[in-house]
Amino acid sequence: MENYSGYTIKWVTLPWERERAYALRQRVFCQEQRLFDDHDIDAIDGSARLIVALGNVGGWHEEVVGTVRINEDAPGVWSGSRLAVDTRFRRQGQLGQMLIRLAVCSAHALGCQQFFAQVQHQNEPLFRRMHWETLGWIELRGMTHAYMQADLDYYPACHDPFSGMVITSARRGRMSAEPTWLAGSVL
Repeated sequence: MENYSGYTIKWVTLPWERERAYALRQRVFCQEQRLFDDHDIDAIDGSARLIVALGNVGGWHEEVVGTVRINEDAPGVWSGSRLAVDTRFRRQGQLGQMLIRLAVCSAHALGCQQFFAQVQHQNEPLFRRMHWETLGWIELRGMTHAYMQADLDYYPACHDPFSGMVITSARRGRMSAEPTWLAGSVL
């Protein structure tokens, strides 16, 4: 189903969410972009926390349509990576942005003092619009990436970093302007 009534952006809590997030990453990074051969799972996945975007039908979570992982690399220093949105949902807007927003706001609530990401060159303008600064450029797996840092003043700490948010669909499959934070709001 490509037009869900809404989307839940949340931390992975169930085995099927993790399995389908990894399957989505495999489709995007291995099959579509050909950055990896069989899978993109690496040592960071052992300690990283996964966040997913779930398509909702009547309030029930139907499928994983987006994912990102975050990791505390050192005390207070966090990074985000492996941002992926299913090709069928990229034009609907906001899923990638909301995954980024929950990732940084959650890390901020957990003591993040700096948040970094290595962003594929085509996504660098989106991150700049979302108050990220480009610190430099690097080559990873034959692709140019921007090394970027989030402006934490733009990402207030979540009241409950594990709660997540819901986005409802508006006209023509587009998302509503603002998400509804679950179990509280930002501090």
